[in-house]
Amino acid sequence: MKPTRAGTTENISVSMPADLISELRSRTGRRGMSGYITEAVRHQLAMDGLAEIVASHEEEHGALTEQEIEAARRELFGEGNPQDAGRDAA
Repeated sequence: MKPTRAGTTENISVSMPADLISELRSRTGRRGMSGYITEAVRHQLAMDGLAEIVASHEEEHGALTEQEIEAARRELFGEGNPQDAGRDAA
């Protein structure tokens, strides 16, 4: 297998439940599927990285308190509720 450079793409085969593929196609059309899936994977990798950071912090300092979690939410999303912000974008 050839090494890839930044910005290059590689074709892969992924198996998914048929109902998910049908819904994905209805949202993106055939030509938008790759971009949609790419962004979903980027998002999941970011969430995995965040979970690793939290786990490492909690291993060293103990569980996060509700106050620490709320302070982090405010820093990331502002004063409003992050669930409400997602609804505004839709």
